[in-house]
Amino acid sequence: MAAESTPFTSLALPVLPLDDEVVLPGMVVPLDLNDAEVRAAVEAAQAAARDEPGKPKVLLVPRVDGTYASTGVLGTVEQVGRLADGDPGALIRGRGRVKIGAGTTGPGAALWVEGTRIDETVPEPLPGQVTELVKEYKALATAWLRKRGAWQVVDRVQAIEDVSALADNSGYSPFLTTAQKTELLETADPVARLKLATAQLREHLAEQDVAETIAKDVQEGVDKQQREFLLRRQLEAVRKELRELNGDQEGEESDDYRARVEAADLPEKVREAALKEVDKLERASDQSPEGSWIRTWLDTVLELPWNERTEDEYDIQGAQSVLDAEHAGLADVKERITEYLAVRKRRADRGLGVVGGRRGGAVLALVGPPGVGKTSLGESVAHAMGRKFVRVALGGVRDEAEIRGHRRTYVGALPGRIVRAVKEAGSMNPVVLLDEIDKVGSDFRGDPAAALLEVLDPAQNHTFRDHYLEVELDLSDVVFLATANVLEAIPEALLDRMELVRLDGYTEDEKVVIARDHLLPRQLERAGLDSEEVTIDEGALRRLAGEYTREAGVRTLERSIARLLRKVAAQHELGERKLPFTVGADDLRDLIGRPHHVPESAQDPAERRTSVPGVATGLAVTGAGGDVLYVEASLADPETGAAGLTLTGQLGDVMKESAQIALSFLRSHGAELELPVADLKDRGVHIHFPAGAVPKDGPSAGVTMTTALASLLSGRLVRTDVAMTGEVSLTGRVLPIGGVKQKLLAAHRAGVTTVIIPKRNEPDLDDVPAEILDKLDVHAVSDVRQVLELALAPATSEVPVAA
Repeated sequence: MAAESTPFTSLALPVLPLDDEVVLPGMVVPLDLNDAEVRAAVEAAQAAARDEPGKPKVLLVPRVDGTYASTGVLGTVEQVGRLADGDPGALIRGRGRVKIGAGTTGPGAALWVEGTRIDETVPEPLPGQVTELVKEYKALATAWLRKRGAWQVVDRVQAIEDVSALADNSGYSPFLTTAQKTELLETADPVARLKLATAQLREHLAEQDVAETIAKDVQEGVDKQQREFLLRRQLEAVRKELRELNGDQEGEESDDYRARVEAADLPEKVREAALKEVDKLERASDQSPEGSWIRTWLDTVLELPWNERTEDEYDIQGAQSVLDAEHAGLADVKERITEYLAVRKRRADRGLGVVGGRRGGAVLALVGPPGVGKTSLGESVAHAMGRKFVRVALGGVRDEAEIRGHRRTYVGALPGRIVRAVKEAGSMNPVVLLDEIDKVGSDFRGDPAAALLEVLDPAQNHTFRDHYLEVELDLSDVVFLATANVLEAIPEALLDRMELVRLDGYTEDEKVVIARDHLLPRQLERAGLDSEEVTIDEGALRRLAGEYTREAGVRTLERSIARLLRKVAAQHELGERKLPFTVGADDLRDLIGRPHHVPESAQDPAERRTSVPGVATGLAVTGAGGDVLYVEASLADPETGAAGLTLTGQLGDVMKESAQIALSFLRSHGAELELPVADLKDRGVHIHFPAGAVPKDGPSAGVTMTTALASLLSGRLVRTDVAMTGEVSLTGRVLPIGGVKQKLLAAHRAGVTTVIIPKRNEPDLDDVPAEILDKLDVHAVSDVRQVLELALAPATSEVPVAA
């Protein structure tokens, strides 16, 4: 239908706004005159038409969210009367597009604007491309109308030949949005508008085809479910008859499992795997052993807390208070846990809880001597975070299946310890303590340490697959804490996946605090006593920690307190002691006997090991922490003919080489050091490390052996209050070693007041507690000559060089 021609292109019209509605040229729409703006526009048009020929004219303008479109439609008021519901209305026909200009004045209460008619004619004859476009649009419109059953409209669309009118015919399409109709209205070029209308219609038909396909698939699925339901009901009836014939009145386990799986909150892939197993269970005969395996597997899957998580407590100060209250010392570990919680809190506040399918779990390795609280620290970490705690003992595990689980084909197959720990915790984000990870062994059954590589890798453990479950288990939100006594026993690849935190033992002051606040209340309860009946003063606790025990941890100290309380309880029951009773330092000998570890400095000078030349005090690191190591040297009688170097004390190759280096240094620098090294040519040198049953190795005893030999040759005693550590070179340089903190703690426990360390180990003193450094005189040296000046006492008289 061609647009109505007008003798003018510029005109003034009253605005009739259309809220969320668009009228295109050629459309005839009824409008309700109860709307004040519609009534004002129609009345203004009628008033203006009295002076002009023709029907009243209005400007139909879409108004979306209070904003007017830039293009409107010239409309004529065809008729004013009553609508179908009896309300007053007006019938308006769209005539052509008008470009809206500035506002103007006019009669009535309506808004008047100036507008310019837009030329919508298409030159004849139509180009071939436009003709094909017209055919395509008519074909698409006919297909859509036939689907809706609007056969009477098909002929009317086919009869439209004008390109502009054909494109505007899309205004009747109910599937177009207001934005799409507005775009059609504002497209002035008829050909471009027809292309746009064709694209919109084509897109709608494609969406309709997809919707019909989905509806068909859904219907087929419903039909399949109905058939499956009927068949299952029939199968249930058959099985019921069979059970009645066999006298078996048990319930249908398969139906029970299906209902449990469908009701459980399982991940999608796990649900699919579980339903497949239920199908197998339904097909399996009652006599088949496979049914038992499937039921066990389904029970395990249903018991796992797939979507259960505890909320982390992000009270950082509260968590720090919990750690401080439950553990004295261990500042490094507490600081690391506090950092972890602070980062978790910030990530949660910024919505970064899950990144790439992974959460922010942690893997910490707590390495230290026995009794320093590594295991109990894991429970405190869980308490501070508000998480469940599970301990997995790995000591002596030699089977890889203990970690990854057994294949279901084996009789008695079970999931691995990691899956069992998650099931026991009842949440997917517990704190799992892998206790004694350095005690894991390997044999023909596999290497459990290798199986732990995936478990403890934060980049992989969000898709951990247990051999028994055979479905992915997300371990990325689990906080793994591994404990170990010996760092060297942990495989390098496994250690690389963990963050190392060292626990080097407690100072004497820390032991006293632990004993007073933790050990004593626990042992009082176990002994059936209370704090009002028996108290142990701080002097007694300090003497227990210093003279009755010598350890990095506090286990022996706790046993000593338990023994003391048992003694007091027994004496009270025998009527030998009245309660309440306060145990002082002087009461310890009467109750539990003499001290076992009197410091060397507290012994009689004539009984000290260093009371003769040739004995020096060294420092070493053992599996039980730091320890004091004595080195003894002697020269053989030249008449025996036993020349050379003899080493005893179960020494490793590195320590034997250190002895050779020490001897070579003294031979080459004897004159400089004023030592009678000529005697070394014909006399054998014997170096012994007491505690011969304990294997020893490492380079850090080099300076100690050099000092012992220099003391032997010079006849000067080694100072009793001096201990030393460091590797020695052939040129006399003192090279750095490890375990400085543990060695200084051991020196303090042994009553040593002066410690010699390598110069390059001086930065390690930052890790040593301040109260220990205050009580020790630490000398950092770079040359053996400095060691000898500090360690050897002045010569008081000539001492013969003897064995």
